[in-house]
This record gives sequence, structure tokens and C-alpha cells, in this order.
Amino acid sequence: MTLTELKYIVTLAQERHFGRAAEKCFVSQPTLSVAIKKLEGELDIAIFERSKSSVTVTPLGERIITQAQKVLEESRAIKEIASAGKDQLSTPLKLGAIFTIGPYLFPHLVPQIHQQASNMPLYLEENYTGVLRRQLRDGELDAIIVALPFNEPDVLTRPLYDENFVVVLPKDHAWCQQDSIDPNQLVDEDLLMLGQGHCFRDQVFEACPALSNKHHKRLGSVTEGSSLETLKHMVATGLGITVLPESAISNLDQTLVTTRPFTSSAEQSVPSRTVALAWRASFPRGQAVDLLLDTARQCRID
Repeated sequence: MTLTELKYIVTLAQERHFGRAAEKCFVSQPTLSVAIKKLEGELDIAIFERSKSSVTVTPLGERIITQAQKVLEESRAIKEIASAGKDQLSTPLKLGAIFTIGPYLFPHLVPQIHQQASNMPLYLEENYTGVLRRQLRDGELDAIIVALPFNEPDVLTRPLYDENFVVVLPKDHAWCQQDSIDPNQLVDEDLLMLGQGHCFRDQVFEACPALSNKHHKRLGSVTEGSSLETLKHMVATGLGITVLPESAISNLDQTLVTTRPFTSSAEQSVPSRTVALAWRASFPRGQAVDLLLDTARQCRID
């Protein structure tokens, strides 16, 4: 049994396809298949159930895959401990962020990180919270930037900053006459939202529960976009209104759209989110984590 064989079975369990798994492991499909067969023979069990159209993990295989992930994580930790003993800021750092944070934080974060740790290259990933969660757990990423709440066993989180949500309107919209917008007003408008899987979408619905109330007298139509930038362009064409985090409104075309804050009162606070850094408790490069925390917070202050 080798670490390479364990990597192969973990990757195949994730991909459920020999060709894709082999490509991800940078080996040929026969090489991957032979190695997995060899491991199954050594253990005298079937880890995978194969057919012409699919690959599934057997119940016993699920337990072996889980243990293999732990072994691979511990092996990576050994390498990281060795590297950290030399210089914690001299090896690549793999950082992920959700789609609604990365494009707006990375342009400020990366130059400052490079200025303070020029020998620490950054590998950057943008994805959904669920995908980043798995990549962090499996050791594919060292740290991720997400919106709270975020709970995962053996993972530490620290808040970076809070940011309010704002309403983005076409320049000629009637609400431009208002100083602020009550969240409940959204239910009677054509609302442009991110698609399923984006946590920011869920947070907007939480801020305005009436949007999910099927018995409301008239729900405005909800049109989905693939990114916050796409939603901005859709608002500019007059298709509807949208809600964005404050960090995403800096490059709005003020000739076509405008923004309004949400109304704050004693009964309800302004819709907002807390952005946080998350990393495995076992991650040995504490100096790199501290640098991320300090720099991301400073970016927000600046």
C-alpha cells in the first residue's frame, strides 16, 4: 500500500470516472486502474463497484476512502511541518474564496501579500462554499474565505470584516426618490438574483423572508444571473433590481444605475454578512494564517 494508491482511490471516489480521475492524477487510465486493482487485491476487498456506465464506492470502500483521506492529510502535514520549520512564508499558499468575495478582495489582498511575503506564491481558487469546504477538508486548499456561519469539524474560523447589503436600481427607477429601501419592498419587484448554490442568494432571502412566502399577495419574478457582475449589467438594461454586498459596487456605471441602502430600524437591522477566514486546526503555518488575517482586515479598512 502506497500514498500514491491512496491518492488514486480518493480521486476516483470524488470523480466517479476512471478517465477524469486519471487526468486529475496526471497518469494514464490503465496506470490508475492497475494500481487500484492492486490495492484491492492486497486488501482482499472491493473498494469500487464497476459497470460500463458508472463507478460507485462500496459500503466498505466508503470507510476505506475516509481513512485514506486522513492518511493523505497527515502526510501533507508532515511536509508542511518540515517546510514550516524552515520558513512559513516561503512556500506556496493555496487560498480559496467564494464567488461573491474573491473578485473584490483578491485585487487588494494579493499585492499586499506579495509585498510582505514575496517568496510565498498564492494559488487562488473561487468556488461555491460547499466545494471550498470539501477542498479545505481534503487538503486541496490551505485556507478559505467564506461568509459566516461556517461550521466544520477541526476547522478554525476568524471574522475578517462585516459588510452591508445595498439595493442596485436602474437610474430611472421610482425608488431613486427614496433615501433607503425596506427589505419587504423587494417582494413586489422583478428581482435579479444569483443562481442556486450561492450562499449570498440564501442570505438575501433570509434578509427578506417574505420572498420565500408563497402566500404573499404578489411575488415579483426572480431572474437568475451567474455572477454579481452579470447582475449589474442586467440592472443597467432595465431588466430589474438586485441586491449586492457593498464591496461589489465600486465599479458601477453611475450613468445607468444607482444604489440605495436598506432601511435600519429598532425592529430590524440592515441586511449584512460577516466575511471570515477558515483553515484546518492542524495546518502548521501559523505565520501564513496570521498574515492573511491581518492583510485581509487591512484591505477592508483601506
